[in-house]
Order: sequence, then structure tokens, then C-alpha cells
Amino acid sequence: MIFDDIEAFAAALPPRRALAGLDLGTATLGVAVSDGMLSIATPLTTIRRKKFTLDAAALLDILEKRQIGGIVLGLPRNMDGSEGPRAQSTRAFARNLGGLCDLPLVFWDERLSTVAAERALLEADTSRKRRSEVIDHVAAGYILQGALDRLAHLRTNRKDDGVS
Repeated sequence: MIFDDIEAFAAALPPRRALAGLDLGTATLGVAVSDGMLSIATPLTTIRRKKFTLDAAALLDILEKRQIGGIVLGLPRNMDGSEGPRAQSTRAFARNLGGLCDLPLVFWDERLSTVAAERALLEADTSRKRRSEVIDHVAAGYILQGALDRLAHLRTNRKDDGVS
């Protein structure tokens, strides 16, 4: 199940299961995970991409071991909001992954997530070598945290409306 809409994604999620956030690049796949309460994202690892079957096998292993209930995949939009070749490639990756697992997946606008991750690593005085090792899964953490914050806002609004 692939969603563009976070509200529909939220309705499809199993209760008390962590989410995975993904930052898909041409050479790497950054992975972050949340806690079961869906409150905080933690950068986990970077998968060095080789070919889809190997990348998917490594990712599916993580999803299974962590008992992930849904996936937030960063969608690289252009600054004007349009979608270019990288977004099309990301959507193709999602379709292919959807053929291998039945977890709900939502696209999340990832504009400037790598910039934010780079800034945070610079502020933490991280060496250039270490930044290059962790930037992708830190960016995945930013993507996932944005979605978690939106999900929390949706839950709060539902409670305010008297719906639980």
C-alpha cells in the first residue's frame, strides 16, 4: 500500500509498531527507525546500493528484525514542488519494494533534509570523514521525524475533536 497522503497512511498503520524512514540516493540508502510510540526518529544505518534485489534484501532484513509497521520514504521534489527524474526513480523504488512487502508506505517531501542533516553534523563538530559516513541515515532521521511530528499533530487534532 503506497500513499501520498499522510492521513490515509496513518489509518493503515498497525498499533504500537515502529516506522522506518528512508533517504534514497543513487549510491546509498539511509535508514532511520522510530520508537513504537512514534515519537522520535533515530538514524540507524546506511546501505550502500548495488542493485535493487540486494538493496531490498538488506532493507527487508532490517524491517523484519525491527518489526517495522510502516515506511516513510523521502520524495525528492524540486524546490518549486515539481517532480523530476529523481522523484520518478523514488516512486519506482517504492513500487518495486511494495511488490516484496505489504507494509504501508508514504512519501514525505524531503526537500532540504540533507542540508538540515549536514548543518546538524557541522554544529556537532563532526569530522568531514564521519559526516560522509552518516549523512544519509541522519537525513533519513530528519525525513522520519517530520512524518512523526505530522502524525502526532493528527492524533492531537483527533483527540481535540472528541475522536480517539
